[in-house]
Amino acid sequence: MEFDLNDEQRALRDEARRFLEAEAPTAYARAMMDDDRGWRDDVWRHMAGLGFMALPFPETYGGVGQGFIALTILLAEMGRVVAPGPYFSSVVMAGHAVLEAGTESQRKELLPAIAAGETIATLAFDEKPARWDANGIALKATPSGGAFTITGEKRFVTDGTTAERFIVAARAGGEVGLFVTEPGAHVTATPVVLIDQTRRVADVRFDSTRAELLGDLGWVPVQRVLDRIAAGLAAEMLGGAERVLELSVAYAKDRVQFDRPIGSFQAVKHRAADMLLDVESLRSAVYYAAWALERDHADASLAASMAKAYASDAFRRVAASGIQIHGGIGFTWEHDMHLYFKRAKVSEAAFGDGVWHRERMAQLLRPRYVQ
Repeated sequence: MEFDLNDEQRALRDEARRFLEAEAPTAYARAMMDDDRGWRDDVWRHMAGLGFMALPFPETYGGVGQGFIALTILLAEMGRVVAPGPYFSSVVMAGHAVLEAGTESQRKELLPAIAAGETIATLAFDEKPARWDANGIALKATPSGGAFTITGEKRFVTDGTTAERFIVAARAGGEVGLFVTEPGAHVTATPVVLIDQTRRVADVRFDSTRAELLGDLGWVPVQRVLDRIAAGLAAEMLGGAERVLELSVAYAKDRVQFDRPIGSFQAVKHRAADMLLDVESLRSAVYYAAWALERDHADASLAASMAKAYASDAFRRVAASGIQIHGGIGFTWEHDMHLYFKRAKVSEAAFGDGVWHRERMAQLLRPRYVQ
């Protein structure tokens, strides 16, 4: 399908780009790598004031009501600057968990604070070994006095050291569901150092932590949340890949070797052309997934896996090619190229790599063709 932004969507993209390049450029990401939390309050409040946190949520719950396509546009702009901070964990992961799985009263209670940037929340999903289906959830939620208690560990929880509320995937009575921890609930978060230091993760230990079931037990709402996380992560990766291409083309025009810009050499031209093909193909996959998810299309889940599968491979290829075009300078700490390469490697593995999502696509398509 052909997808082009309308005037309102272009205005959102341009405003987000202006803000992020001025207030949260890659220099901000570098500075936050040495910060204990990984983000600054003034930048977070400014984002909230612009309505970034409220963007995808319905007005009924304190949102702006722009939907998932608008969120995809914003996430792509954040990917361009490898934006640090808890936006993805709080809005994309936890916010959509509440929106997709919570009851009406839970949405009205939890979403306004997330949409206003007043509450930092995250989703605790991964366990060991890492899987992204119902078989990967072993953590148990035990009924206790009208609520539940959770005991056990979740791995690689994004912003696990700073989150105030946790949405936890756990198993109760043999079925998987999502549970939200009570305010001030005690957890033990141990930071995990990944190669991408712009995104903070932690192993989180729950010790008889009290929590409330979000909505009802069952895998369907959990999968809806995972689909939105996969598509949102692919949108971030699109923005990063797009920026790597821009930086690489600009460098190839300026860098002179043998009295010629290196961009005039056939090998560099071919590499740049392959990068462009990856970026534009990824753009199509990402926006189709966003369109399908926003409309609850029958193929929404398939489209989300398609976008994440392609993004996992394409961003890695583009980032690696960007390093090659930049040559020696691309390997230096001072150049931004390594920020994108590291983000590409971590995002590739998060919530299923290309191999995992292609297998899932095959499973989703199998009933259509095998009788």
